[in-house]
This record gives sequence, structure tokens and C-alpha cells, in this order.
Amino acid sequence: MVVLSDYAEGSSSSSIHGHKHDLFLSFRGIDTRYSFTNHLHKALLDVNISTFLDDEEIKTGEDLKPELETAIKESRASIIVLSKNYANSSWCLDELVMILEQRRSSNQIVIPIFYHVEPTHVRKQESTFGLAMDEHRQQMEAETNANKRSQMAKKIDNWEKALTEVANLKGNDVNGRLETEFIDEVVKDIYLRLRVPLRSALPQLIGRETSKNFVTSWLKDTSSDTRDILTIFGMGGIGKTSLTKYVYGLHCHEFDTSSYIEDMSRRCAGNFNGLLDLQKQLCSDISKTSPIQGYDFITYTSHIENLVADKKVLLVLDDIDSLDQLNALLGSKAFHRGSKIMITTKNVWLTESCLLFKTNPKPKHEKYELKCLWETESRKLLCVHAFMCNDPEVGYEEVLEKLVKYCEGHPFALEVLGKSLHNRDVAYWEECIEGLKRENSSPVNNVLRISFDSLSSKNDKDLFKHIACFFVGTDKDVTETILKACNIKTRSGITNLIDRCLLSIGRNNKLMMHGLLQEMGRFVVREESPDKPWKRSRLWCHEESFKVLKQEKGKGKLLGLSLDMRMLEKEKLGASFELKTDALGKLNNLMLLQLNYVQINGSYTNFPKELRWLCMHGFPLKSLPSDLPTENLVALDMSYSNIESFGICYGDPQRLMSRKKLTGSCLKNKRLLGSLKILNLSFCEELCCLGCFANMPSLERLIVRNCIGLVEVCESIEACVKLVLVDLSYCNKLEKLPRIISMLKKVKTLVLDGCNLGGSQIKITDLEKLTAKIDIDKKPSSSAILEAITNDFKFFSISLPSSLVSVSLKNNNLSMKSFPIDFSCLSMLKNLYLDGNPIISMPNCLRSLPRLEMLSMGHCKRLASVEHPPQTLRKLILFSTFKPLLRKVVFHPEMSPLDLIIPWKLLAPSSLEIQGIVKIQPIEGVEEKVLRSLGWSKLDFLSKRRTGTYTRYRGTEESKIQHNLWRQRDAELDYG
Repeated sequence: MVVLSDYAEGSSSSSIHGHKHDLFLSFRGIDTRYSFTNHLHKALLDVNISTFLDDEEIKTGEDLKPELETAIKESRASIIVLSKNYANSSWCLDELVMILEQRRSSNQIVIPIFYHVEPTHVRKQESTFGLAMDEHRQQMEAETNANKRSQMAKKIDNWEKALTEVANLKGNDVNGRLETEFIDEVVKDIYLRLRVPLRSALPQLIGRETSKNFVTSWLKDTSSDTRDILTIFGMGGIGKTSLTKYVYGLHCHEFDTSSYIEDMSRRCAGNFNGLLDLQKQLCSDISKTSPIQGYDFITYTSHIENLVADKKVLLVLDDIDSLDQLNALLGSKAFHRGSKIMITTKNVWLTESCLLFKTNPKPKHEKYELKCLWETESRKLLCVHAFMCNDPEVGYEEVLEKLVKYCEGHPFALEVLGKSLHNRDVAYWEECIEGLKRENSSPVNNVLRISFDSLSSKNDKDLFKHIACFFVGTDKDVTETILKACNIKTRSGITNLIDRCLLSIGRNNKLMMHGLLQEMGRFVVREESPDKPWKRSRLWCHEESFKVLKQEKGKGKLLGLSLDMRMLEKEKLGASFELKTDALGKLNNLMLLQLNYVQINGSYTNFPKELRWLCMHGFPLKSLPSDLPTENLVALDMSYSNIESFGICYGDPQRLMSRKKLTGSCLKNKRLLGSLKILNLSFCEELCCLGCFANMPSLERLIVRNCIGLVEVCESIEACVKLVLVDLSYCNKLEKLPRIISMLKKVKTLVLDGCNLGGSQIKITDLEKLTAKIDIDKKPSSSAILEAITNDFKFFSISLPSSLVSVSLKNNNLSMKSFPIDFSCLSMLKNLYLDGNPIISMPNCLRSLPRLEMLSMGHCKRLASVEHPPQTLRKLILFSTFKPLLRKVVFHPEMSPLDLIIPWKLLAPSSLEIQGIVKIQPIEGVEEKVLRSLGWSKLDFLSKRRTGTYTRYRGTEESKIQHNLWRQRDAELDYG
């Protein structure tokens, strides 16, 4: 988040706070208009306080003008100058009554000034105030119209009560004071109470409406009896400070006192008294008394604890980066009820680790991650700084898109680059973009580098560099397995990186990192040797890797290298390149190696012996070289290769067609792949046989997606007792698949998408007769009988291991008859994917799954109903890109909270019936407390309006039932 524009010096701040005026001045013109009130008005305007002052005098007896009533209601505060003739004016008294009503109803700040009058005279209506009220009564008694006389009597009664009430408020007495000093004191007081930004303004925010609304809603939520803390976290430069400044400026006046402690990390870094200075600022901000004299953290912390115990405080701690900072400023005692604390940080773990969370009751804590801007907002923000408007100038469209893509929605980067490119031509922009990829010390990179430098552990820094160079977009569990073998503590390390907003986990468990953070991590590695890449610890740039290998300059310091020949421009390659294995001979410490689509020449004995991860997509040979050192290999990825067989025991592919070779003996050295945990042979279209699992006793993940020629998997897979994930998707020529699956005793994730499991049918009763006669565990000969059973029922009734946690059966042509009566044997199953199958309703057997949390039946063209899914379900996906037949979804009334994803945009308004957790009913029939719990506070309009619904696909449709209300009981609806 960045500043879009500033208000001009001296401009009004009232619009920032959602009011038309900061202050309303009520005064008696004949007493003070050209003296005290005039001087006060000018002093208020000088400090940027928007003040309403009416220049016209109303004659006695006239009603208050409507514009004055509006001005009072639209002001944040009122000053009432009570002078000797104030009560003579019925107009002034009407203003007084209305101001006090606003104080009661809208918490308006009211400051009385006793201008050469005694507060007791005002309170008891004595002296000139008594005389004035007597005159009003005489006018009332002289009135001949009974109705008017009655109205005047009520007014006089209200005036007297108002005078008594205002005299009891804490005010300012000008008696015995120099008016100039007195006015300065009044202005300072109202300035502090209004928190008006002096000659400056709050930033306008681009693309942050959702964030602003969330924080504002949290700030105004008074439902909790505890003290609320909101931690706003995100990567450096994402806009945490701007967001909190904006919301703080809008709402700080609603609290008894407030403080914004900015830029704490920088102010404490390298400054011995930095934290003490922050404590002093906090004490000064929230206390109006003289500051205490203290010289240590403990004294100030104790004083802070006492101050916040008695007042409703709004406190913002910006850029916290240590527990010491939190403990010193928050202490260990409870804040006053209704207090709100906002914390911004790049380390989300800190908040709940501070001493305040050891109090009883604990504070109510919420976390909010501030993410990058969407592309539209990014484009607008860049244009504002580069062109001073919302749209690019003609000719800049293409280069603008390049820069937007480079920044990936990072507000600070967009602002800095936009300002630096203001009034520059297109060629300059192009050169700038190219230079960004080589510039280590840019302002953006320096901001992001702070988070990396704050990592206290060398382990975490090495982990960050490994991921930034090689593993962004890779499965988290796979990365952990590989790097753990490289002596990296991955579990704690990844957690620490996530807490510091340097890493995130995306969809499908992928490691995600913002492009600018990834670039920063690579800059850190490049600094090891800017001009000699072979001296670095990691090489990720394909062009640099190519040159180092071609020139055989690789050294022992290198830990990881990536080369993908498809990423290089053909004209730079010259003649066809073949990698000589000698070029790898000196890389004794190399543990991570990616050689995609590389032609390799030479003996594989030259490959580094310490390799943990070897990725060779497009490998040209038909089998794995027998001389390849694999003793320490943990992960092997040979996707898209020409390999025909995988099984160390088979050096001759011609022998693979013999079944005897599959079940025969393997090499005498059964530990050639003894460390291998991950094997990926996906999209190897020539692969027909997979065997010799006895050589892979540590195997945990077997991934052979889209191996369309794969016919057999050796039954030695039973030896892989550590196997937890098997993916055989679209290997639709596999023989004995059920037999193979039945051998996977401990598998937790099984992916069998597109394996043609539903090709035939059989009656349930026939299956029961067969299974009743067969004891699978005791009769080896039963396998022949089982092969006669059709694939789908054989699969479901016999093959699925009870250890499964996740099963994917997408696009298998499974019909309703393909499912057994009972699924309860899968007692551990949490995730089930049945997408793309011709089922017409949710299979009954799914109700017997005791732990099912996620069920996906998307793109099932014939699906018409889903009734009574398991109550344990947390997510139900029924999404479709074509018009579905779905008509009914029925949940149990006691259903747990659920995320429901359905294709609303393709459904007719009244075509889908949802029962159980979602109910449609007339809003007038809903209890008021229910509406208020949804955040609706002003309900008068409900009886006056007729409502309609709008979607971007169907436009506006008037509702048939007045005031329809969707009541979502613990349900979150995603409209697809």
C-alpha cells in the first residue's frame, strides 16, 4: 500500500473521518462574534480543524435553520461558548439541546467554554441565565394559542435540563486567563481529542477496500468482553503500515486515548535506548499527565500496564520483530475492556508468544494476511505514479504490462518503479526492466532483504536460498524429503519462513514465493561471486549453468545446479551440445542436479557421488544407466523420458517382455537404490514395465502419471512397506491393477484418475456370494477367482487399503452400480475425488465414511442430487463448467461448518434446493437479534423497501418474496 495523493497544506481533515465537519461552534453573536469566537475560529482553522461557524444571526423566536441541524449532526465535536447573553437566544438553546442529543446518541465530543460566566450560574440558571429563562417563561405565558404555549413549555423544560447537563461537563473557564493562551490551550485539547492530522492527510488506498473494511469491522466490533488484538502480517512493502495508518486516523478519536508507534524494527536496530524511547512515546501518547522519570524497561512497562488498565485504548505497534518489543510495550496485565491493539509484523508467530497471552482471560486474537494487489489495481497504482492518472499514455501499454507482471502486485515496488519512470520514454522503460534482473541493491530489494537478514539461523537462510533457486512450485513434502537428506532442518525451517512471510503454501501443497522474494534470494547467492558463477553455491540460471558445464569450470563449492536446454535460445548454443560427464567430475559436493533435455556423453561414473536429487526430464536412453551412482539418491525424476523399463536388474530392454523377468531375481546388490524415497516417471510413454522394488526398500512416493504404455507393475512392490503415495493416473493399460493395489498395505494417498475402473458391472449379491466363499488371506488360489470379478467391484470390495487418507478416482466412468454397499472399511479416509464420473447422486456408501472431510464431485454431468453427506464433511465441491442437472442438496440439520462450492452462475434462480444449513425466508420473519448478529444495526429501512438480487451473469431480478434473507448457518458459499 502506498500514498496515492496528499491533501494540500491547511486543507480540511473532516472528510478523512467520514464527517463533513470536525467541529461545530455554538456561540452568542452579540457577545463574542467579533472577539473571542473569531480568534478561536481562526486558530482552529490554522491547525487544520474544519470548523462550522454560522455568520448569520437569527431573530428571537425563529426556529433553528435546517442547515444548522445538519451541521451539528455532521460534526465530530462541538464547542459551546457560554457567555452572559447565551441563554437569551432560543436559537442557541435549541443548538445546545441538539448538541447534547448528539453526544448521547453518537458519542459526539462536547467541550463547554465558560466565557466570563460561572458554571454554577449556568447549572442553576442564576444571574443572567436566570433572567433569560424568566423572559422565556413570560413569553410563554403571554402566548394565547394553547398548543404553542404547550410547545414552549416543553422547550423551556428541555433548555433548563440542557443547561444543567452542559454545566456538569468538564469544561474550560476563561476567567483570569489571557485569551491568547486560553485559546491555544483549547485548540491543543480539541486537536488531541480529534486526532486531526496536522497539515497532512491520510493516504488514499488503491485496491485495499476489502482490507480496509475488514480492519474497520474488527475495530468496531464490541461483542467481545475481552481485549482484542489484530495481527496484520505480510511480506515487506506489502502495505501494512499504510493500512493501519489509514484506519487509525479514521477511528482513533473513538477511544479514550490512542497511540501509533511506527517503524519499531528500524528504531530499535542498533540503538541501545531504542526500545526505551518507544516506551516513552507510548506513555506520552496515552497519558495527559507529566511523564514519569524512569531509566529502565521494567519501570516503564509497569507504568504502561497501569495506564492501559483504566482507559479504552487504541494502540498500533508497527513492524514488530521481537518478543522483547511486545513484552515491553504490552506488559503482562490485561488492558481495559474495549481496548484494541493492532500489530503489524513480518513474523506472525510473535504475537501469541508474548506475555500478554499468559493473562486470564487471554486476549481475543485475529490474524489478517495482507496480500498482493490484483492486476487491475496494480496497473492503476503504477499509472498513478508514472503518468499521474489512472491509465497509461499511448505507446506505453506493452511495456507497462511487463512491469506489472514483474512486480506481481507488490505495492511498494509499483510505487518506487512508477516514480522512477515518470516522464521517461519507452526505451528507458525497457532498459529499466532488463536492469532490474541484475540490480542487487534496488530500494525494493533492500526492503525485502530485511526479512531475510533477520533470520537468526544459518539453516533457515540456506533453506530459503535452496527453495528460491530450485523448489518454488514444488510439493512441500517432496521438498522436505529432498532437503532433509541435504542436512537441512526442513520442518522447523519452513515454519519459520512462513511465519516471516518469506514463503507460503499454495494449492495442492505447493511451496509458493513472491517473485520479488525469489529474486532477492537469488541475489543473495549471486553476491557470493558476482562475476564468476562457478564459485557460487547454487546455479539456477540456465545460461550460466550451460557456460559453466561447457567450459568445465564447475568447482567443489557448488551444491546445486539447474540446466534446462529448452530454456536457452538456440542461436546461443551454436552446434548441438552434448554434456561430457567429465564436466561433473569435480563437483564433489553437488547434491541437487537438474539436467532436463540434455544430451549426455561419457561414463556415468563421473556423476557426483553425493547427489540427493536428480532430475533428468527428456532422458534419451531406454533404461537407467547401470553405472550411475545412486547410493545416496533420495529423489529421482525422469519424467518425459524415452525410458522403456525401470528396474536395475534389467540391462537389456528386450528381455522385459518376458513375465519371468519381472518376477525374477534382481541384482545381487539390493541396495543400489536403498536411499530412494521419491520416484517420478510420469509421461514416459515408452515405459512398459516397472519392477525390482526390492531394490527400493525406502520408497515413499511412486508417481507414474500418463504412462500410456505401462502394462505391468512388478508384484515386488509389496516389499515397499514405506510407500505412502501412489499415482497411476491414466495408466489405463495396466494389468492386474486390483492385485497391485491390494499389496499397498500402508499407502495413504492413491491417485487412479482415468484408469477405466468402471468398464463393467456385476450385481452386489453375486459379489457377496463370491466373497463369502473366499478367504483371501488364507487361500492363495483365490487370486484366479478374483481376476474373474469385474474391475470395478473387485477394486472396491477387495483392493482398497484401509490405511487410505486420500483417494482420487476422477474420470473413471464409474456409475452408481460401481460402488459397494458399505465403505466403512476406509475408516481413515478424509479426501475423496469422484469428479467426471456419470453418477446421478451421491453414492449411499459414502455416508458410512466416519472421517470424510472433503468430497469432490465436480463435472459430473448427470449428478442431480447430493443427500445427507457425512456430518464430518468440511468441504463439498460440486463445481461444473457446463450447465448441471443438480437440483437438490440436503444436509443433516446438525451439519458441521462447511465450505460449499456450487456453479451458481449456471443455475436458474429457483432450480436448486438446498436444505439443512441454508434457509431462505422473508426477512420480516427473522428475529431482530439474528439480523444484528449479522452486523445490521439500522433496520428501519427494511419495512420501506423492496429488494432484488443481482448477479453479473443474469443481471437484476426482483425477488418474489419481499426481503429475502440467506441465512448461512456455519456455511460458506462459493458461487463458482
